[in-house]
Formats: sequence, C-alpha cells, structure tokens
Amino acid sequence: MIEILLQAERELTMDRLDQAERLYWQAIEADPRNAIAVVGLARVAIERADDRTAYAFAVQALGLDPEDAVALRLEARLAEVMAARGEPVHRPAFVVAASEAASARRRARIEAAEGAQARGAAAESAPAGPGALDQGSPLASEPSGGATAHPGRRRGLFRRFLDR
Repeated sequence: MIEILLQAERELTMDRLDQAERLYWQAIEADPRNAIAVVGLARVAIERADDRTAYAFAVQALGLDPEDAVALRLEARLAEVMAARGEPVHRPAFVVAASEAASARRRARIEAAEGAQARGAAAESAPAGPGALDQGSPLASEPSGGATAHPGRRRGLFRRFLDR
C-alpha cells in the first residue's frame, strides 16, 4: 500500500495528474478507509483548479480520520479561499468540531512548551546555594525535562544551540 501512495506522490510532484489520480484510486480500492489517499485526490483536484471537488475530498478524509492534520489544514484553507471568493461553503458539524479540537491540542502543546521553556530559564538563572553541584558535574541532578544529565555538559547547551 505504501508503495502505491509513494508512487502517486511522485506522479503528483511531476504534474502527472492522471497517473497520480489513478494510483490514489487504486489505494482507495485496496483500503476504502485510507484518508491519505483521499487527501491525495483532493490535492489532484487542487492542481486541476477544482476547489469544490478538493473540498469534498478533504471533508471525506476528515470523515475517515478526524485527526488527519493535512486534511484539517486543507479543509480549513479551502473553506477560507472559497468564502473569500464569495462561494457558499457548508462546513459539516463534525469538521468544525475536529478543527476546534485540533486548535485546542495545538494551544495546549504551545502552552506546555512555553511553560517548559519558562521553567528551564528559571532553573538556569537560579543562583546556586551553598553545597550545590556545578551543572557541568557528572553528579549533577536531572535537567529540566526529566532527561538524564550528561557528564561535562551544561543544561542550557541545547537551548543555546537552538536559539542561534
């Protein structure tokens, strides 16, 4: 199955829309609940400038897998584009619910990451008390995030690398 989807992706990348569409349909025949193949058909429709069909396939993919991130983004973007053109867009209730749930999950991940970053910054800036181990010491306790400390490395090295 994956080989068919990879070949369809290659065909789509090479603008061989008929071949890509045929392969995506072949994947759907083998597995009617394959949301990835349905999203592929939506992408083929977009390449053919058929936004209405693309939107229908995106909604169908969300019916198969309401957490499919690509289908969620595709449906939202197509609804936005069609609404901006003044075309009527009916977003089914399950699609709106899936979109709101995905937004809530994204916000929770962002808040968790910001909280972890704030805790890491507070830990780095906290003054060492008497008897505290040097952070570079092999005997230093766990760094924030729960990973085991590596001898000779400082907690903030990875963070400093990412901030460059």
